[in-house]
Amino acid sequence: MSLKLYYNLMSQPSRALYILLKTAKCNFEPKVLNLTKGEHFSEEYTAINRFQKVPVIDHDGFILSESVAIIKYLARENLIPESLYPKESKLQARVDEFLEWQHIELRLHCAMYFRTKYMNPILFGTKYDAKTLEGYTHRMESALEKFETHWLNNGTEYIAGDSITVADLLAVCEIEQPRMAGYNPADHFEGISKWSKKVQEYFNPHYDEAHVILNKIVNKQAKSAAKL
Repeated sequence: MSLKLYYNLMSQPSRALYILLKTAKCNFEPKVLNLTKGEHFSEEYTAINRFQKVPVIDHDGFILSESVAIIKYLARENLIPESLYPKESKLQARVDEFLEWQHIELRLHCAMYFRTKYMNPILFGTKYDAKTLEGYTHRMESALEKFETHWLNNGTEYIAGDSITVADLLAVCEIEQPRMAGYNPADHFEGISKWSKKVQEYFNPHYDEAHVILNKIVNKQAKSAAKL
């Protein structure tokens, strides 16, 4: 079996897949793309992924993009533990329910806040508009509140039940992203804080390994802010 993972650890779903494969002790070939240098726009990579994004897997010549599709495929191929993506119909449906919801809620709004406040000024050399950022902040906090209220306070210990699944892994990687833009959801939502600590502990040491770059950015910003 040959499995290649094309990824970049600044990407939330890339981190989730990296952690998942490491946790599953799946022997894969890491293929890191330098997004700041535009390697994902190269002809070579475009031939692999026509959408020019990460993550992507190449499993014995079968190339697949989109993190949720990749997770489901890995489960069908028995490459990840059943406990993390259950085969039992109703348990799997609960996981899938969250995976569908998170695209247009948690992922979308955390990512747009991060992009507006952190990435766009770096990419385009322009300062973000305060009113625009206020709107993205409100939408992100609304999504985080929904997440805590409807998914974490639903009578179960984790998102889809009393056991950790890929739903928890994808979610916890998403809420890390705005930390690079100076907003830590765990500081604002007690339920998210308690849940995220348990999920991080479960996936360690691979969780910390996947977040080394992100944490360096967060720590550097904290030191700069302390000097002001």
